[in-house]
Amino acid sequence: MSKSNAVSSPEKLRKSSVFDAAGKMQVRLFRRDDLEAVLEIQNTIRTTAGWRGRDYERLAADPQGMILVAESEARTLPEIVGFSAFYRIERESELWNVAVRPSHRRQGIARALLREGCRRLAESGAHRVLLEVRESNLPAVELYYSLGFELLGRRKEYYLNPKEDALVLVYKLVQP
Repeated sequence: MSKSNAVSSPEKLRKSSVFDAAGKMQVRLFRRDDLEAVLEIQNTIRTTAGWRGRDYERLAADPQGMILVAESEARTLPEIVGFSAFYRIERESELWNVAVRPSHRRQGIARALLREGCRRLAESGAHRVLLEVRESNLPAVELYYSLGFELLGRRKEYYLNPKEDALVLVYKLVQP
């Protein structure tokens, strides 16, 4: 990515958001008052990593961490309908969690969260995003491949309850 395309400061990244006018959805940075909704979404989905509230609070407070939320504005009161959590070290980053309320799936919300996360990571200097996903989680695997993630490897019996291999996928933010 050229420097002319990069946001000049992390502060600008933290303040910006993406708004989808057609879907009345905004992707923005996590705020402390989003925690209850994020935990509620996480707890309704079996395949999502089970974090505690303080884990999200620590990640959000860490300069290398980033949590995005998708906020629907279609109702009278805005509603958090999905979230993603990333962590960056130097030029690499990892997607730690992504989830969308079951009632809002197949509407492009996870795709918007991942695209915005990758955009922000690229602007902050990251070169690639790594993730692990259950081999049997076909909707997620298909989504990642459709976004350009590639298979990097496999972790044997990475997941428990039930035991299952993880696919390790990589998305190159900066092409060689």
